[in-house]
Amino acid sequence: MSIGHTLLGLLESGPRHGYDLKRAFDDKFGHDRPLHYGQVYATMSRLLKNGLVEVDGVEAGAGPERKRYAITEAGITDVATWLATPEKPEPYLQSTLYTKVVLALLTGRDAGDLLDTQRAEHLRLMRALTARKRQGDLADQLICDHALFHLEADLRWLELTAARLGALGKAGGA
Repeated sequence: MSIGHTLLGLLESGPRHGYDLKRAFDDKFGHDRPLHYGQVYATMSRLLKNGLVEVDGVEAGAGPERKRYAITEAGITDVATWLATPEKPEPYLQSTLYTKVVLALLTGRDAGDLLDTQRAEHLRLMRALTARKRQGDLADQLICDHALFHLEADLRWLELTAARLGALGKAGGA
């Protein structure tokens, strides 16, 4: 995820302080990985240096001065370009799960046990995500659906691989 583009997108609704940006980011995108304040301010400094945001005001407070950032026209154009650019699909050709299955086969370990344990973990996470999806807002529902579809694809692979274990073992692994 491009944190800079995400913060720019959040600024399109109006100027905000770094603290407000962090809170908005965490609320919509950071449930599992909230931003650190240092990450927000380092990103905002870079965006400011690149002319994508400007300081819209400075307020004195109990601590350091609070800068309010606003997106510039260049920032709006940058976000629009980023949003219109398709993401490269990730083929997952070298996943850790794949590596573990192949190594289990190559070393004579029981790949079936590995697959069963992984299947149970996938199902546990799918139950947790389904519960989170039921309680979440639209943004939370969308991210949970995204994760659930990926987990379902993994489960299909786990089932197919389990069905092929005999043939894979005879072939000397993968």
